[in-house]
Amino acid sequence: MNRKAFIMGTVLGGLAFIGASSAKAQDPTDEDIKLFRKDIRSLRKQIVAANLDLSDAESEKFWPLFEKYTAELVAKQDGKYALLKEYAENYTTMNSKDAENYIRGRAAIEEAILQVRLRYFPLFLEVVSGKTAARFFQIDWRLGLVIDLQLASQTPIIEP
Repeated sequence: MNRKAFIMGTVLGGLAFIGASSAKAQDPTDEDIKLFRKDIRSLRKQIVAANLDLSDAESEKFWPLFEKYTAELVAKQDGKYALLKEYAENYTTMNSKDAENYIRGRAAIEEAILQVRLRYFPLFLEVVSGKTAARFFQIDWRLGLVIDLQLASQTPIIEP
């Protein structure tokens, strides 16, 4: 296993641990979720930094763009967390229309997140090579999948 794969695996393991440890009770508080999300953003930056070999010139352009990109993603993900919070409060009493609205809401948020990624890809291509930009987005997608898996494991399924 190469060093970067080890770093990514180690940090992803830490991400799973943070998710488990920040859920003090069955129902985490808004503050727990806020801290968990802050930890995720910090780890995301560490993982990206450990897995991209950026020159000083690339770094000067990449990191400010990364911060803008992350801020836009966070804004979209705020909608996801609000929707999940509402779902967690109401899933036992949902009717068919509520369930349909939840699924359509989740799909709209996922589409909005995808649109942010697609809008930023050409911007990253202006500051790093195509391979580096693609590697960044691969890392970003993988991190998103890990986070979604963590959320899914803590989200109950709608009862029939």
